[in-house]
Amino acid sequence: MNPSTEFIPFAKPSLGPEEEEAVLRIMRSGWLTTGSETLAFEREFADFVGVPRAMAVNSATSGLHLALEALGIGPGDVVVAPTYTFASTAAVVRHLGAEVAFCDTAPGSYNMDPGALESVLKTTRNVRAVVPVHVGGLPCDMDAIVPLARRYGCAVVEDAAHAFPSRTAAGMAGTLGDIGVYSFYATKTITTGEGGMVVSGNEALCARMSRMRMHGIDREVWDRYTSKKASWVYEVSEAGFKYNLPDILSAMGRVQLTKADRFLAERQAIAGIYNQAFGSHSGLVLPPSGTGHAWHLYSLRVNPREAGADRDGLIAALADAGIGCSVHFIPLHTMPYWAGRYALEPDSYPNALAMYQSTLSLPIWQGMGPERATRVAEAVLSALAGGRS
Repeated sequence: MNPSTEFIPFAKPSLGPEEEEAVLRIMRSGWLTTGSETLAFEREFADFVGVPRAMAVNSATSGLHLALEALGIGPGDVVVAPTYTFASTAAVVRHLGAEVAFCDTAPGSYNMDPGALESVLKTTRNVRAVVPVHVGGLPCDMDAIVPLARRYGCAVVEDAAHAFPSRTAAGMAGTLGDIGVYSFYATKTITTGEGGMVVSGNEALCARMSRMRMHGIDREVWDRYTSKKASWVYEVSEAGFKYNLPDILSAMGRVQLTKADRFLAERQAIAGIYNQAFGSHSGLVLPPSGTGHAWHLYSLRVNPREAGADRDGLIAALADAGIGCSVHFIPLHTMPYWAGRYALEPDSYPNALAMYQSTLSLPIWQGMGPERATRVAEAVLSALAGGRS
């Protein structure tokens, strides 16, 4: 199809014959669930990000749940999370019976504000953990967040769903706190369709999460069916969950992992095209950038100080031009559940609200190529020139 006329989706996975062959290999093997392929994927991912242990799970949401459960989070505890994030970051806290204390973003940023975090930690009792989210693939200021959390006796669980492969001077995003959680959802830089990975350097936490992801059983499935010890002999030591990742998805993930750096380079190139096109336009504000940006999202802002600025009008104009867009994120404190539970108003977290009201996310995916990226950029500039936004 001609890139000048085709619909450009907001996101699209990059899958080739290597992934197809990997999946077929597992189908032909007769072993589809968690087994040797998942174990290999875990080892390779751990090596890639530089941690002793990685545990594959069926979603990043599951990984966050396991992480907080392993830390002992429960009724009476409080977890600090940004309001500018997806639903799962906060929902897993409630699944454990704990409460959420929301934190605002830094001015002009999508990420947690360390200053706002310190205010929450000073004024909130029983905080046990902090969950920074690397929104869009740009790592949070972990040099400030981790020491703050330590000062107040809190664990740090990184929601790195957007941040693979994000490299910082201190290490990969997701490896800078106590536990890190990654996503392999269909829109992510590498994908298994659904799935995720949990990493930690703490062996006790790893042992707990590994056991709890599979019903609290003391033996891995692969061990039960390959060991000389009878497969039916096992013990349930905890009331665990069903969060394991099957081999058929891990096979795809292993192939995708070998392409991760190439995928990142393609996303960086698209972000560069957008930055060059929009950088001098007074009606637009470029996304925050910095070391280690994975460019999972390219979240562009319509300048709120520009007369007639209209984010929703720009999205509508792009839809008319055959270009898919999205918005990341609608702050959680504006959602009925959270607003009602904690008596929050839209302006309770003004920086997050301002970012949401002016931001749209443009297509950015490997395989998109410079021609499509240029078409998206031209459509944005045309819509602005035409007064639609």
